[in-house]
Amino acid sequence: MTISRREFVRLTAGAGALAAFGQLGRTTAMAAPSGSYRAMVGIFLFGGNDGWNMVIPTDARHATYLASRGSVGIKAPALTALTNTTYALHPAMSALRPVWDEGGLALVLNAGTLFAPLTKDTYRSRADLRPSNLMSHADEQAHWQGLRAREFNVDGFMGRLSDRAGASATPSMISLGGSNLATIGKTSSALVLPSTGTLGRNGFSGASGAANLAKNAAVDAFANGASYGIMTEATARDVTGAYGQANTANGILTATSAVDGYFVNPDTGAALTSDVARQLMRVARMIEARGTLGHNRQTFFVSQGGFDNHSGQVGGGNNDTGTHATLLRDLAMALAGFYKAMRAIGLAENVTAFTMSDFGRTFKGNAQNGTDHAWGSNHLVVGGNVTPGGIFGAYPDPVLGGANDIASDGRFVPAVSQEEYIGAIARWHGVADADMPYVFPNWGTWSGGGRGPLGLFRA
Repeated sequence: MTISRREFVRLTAGAGALAAFGQLGRTTAMAAPSGSYRAMVGIFLFGGNDGWNMVIPTDARHATYLASRGSVGIKAPALTALTNTTYALHPAMSALRPVWDEGGLALVLNAGTLFAPLTKDTYRSRADLRPSNLMSHADEQAHWQGLRAREFNVDGFMGRLSDRAGASATPSMISLGGSNLATIGKTSSALVLPSTGTLGRNGFSGASGAANLAKNAAVDAFANGASYGIMTEATARDVTGAYGQANTANGILTATSAVDGYFVNPDTGAALTSDVARQLMRVARMIEARGTLGHNRQTFFVSQGGFDNHSGQVGGGNNDTGTHATLLRDLAMALAGFYKAMRAIGLAENVTAFTMSDFGRTFKGNAQNGTDHAWGSNHLVVGGNVTPGGIFGAYPDPVLGGANDIASDGRFVPAVSQEEYIGAIARWHGVADADMPYVFPNWGTWSGGGRGPLGLFRA
């Protein structure tokens, strides 16, 4: 079997140094930038975030919320109230209240994986319209990142978006959350950066001595494939190019940057040390260096793990505390710091960060002070160009077994599809209408008949 250079390089993405440094040829069909820079930053909350305790109603529905949530419900006085709305954030997310007050935060209610519009009745009667293997971590992560709800996903929406982007010496699609499906395109892959430290060259040593010199010479020889045939030369070019990308990235990551100073605890002033904060700080650095990198569009993948809380989600006796509170506090402070950093460098309106997750959790808490796998969930969108005070989607009927619950424990049919949610961000980012079906394979289902991208952004 013969494979093209493009196929060969795509296959190498995800393996060792090439996974970290891989950069491929690209097409140029993406809409031409209008002169203003834009970046999208997707934050994947691995494990299935309990969005029902991240965004909570404060009106008459709160009583039903408490009754239905049982072991994990949070009482009203502790909530982080959001001005001029009937929703609040988890008590641990107070760092985001100033962002809301400034108009830099929007809420998306009950979004999730959908193959076609569904109600509780059609969910029960039309199994052929359901996403496959609902409530499975691996499958739902693939559905969120690949956006093919009933098919095997081999590439992701960020990668396909990057396929349509203009080429640059350093990839404009960068992952701080490792190699993930979202960043694999048909012809492109991401530059994968670590959240700490720098990129290294495997096997290369800066030390002296004959043995090290010989080893370095061997590594250099691998990166010089002249006269060794098409495949070897192609590999050598990509390896050499990857070393160049690594050197560029290392220079940005090790330089002094003022954006770091915005990633601090707003109460204590201490530097944030969570992994999600470190990742977003490095995203801020890469955005700050956009001119050096030659990027007028950038796409970033960030991740935070630990949300699969079947037990100990809340403190037990004090539902304001526990594993979930710690995760949401880290997320809120990291997002608030990132927003401040973007505002400080004059790019708050040019950058949009948004959350994704495997699925939501059961509305009803279990006997272990935790929650189980479910479906729809709430999400956050942060950026200076979002509609101030924007709340999109529809909060489900919080009654267990009610109009939106496919079971009796709060597994809600999503009101908003991923395409309507992420599609709005992709269009804002610059994807042309003609390219939307390429980036979103099921776009035709969600772009007509009364459905379409959410109005997340100001006109």
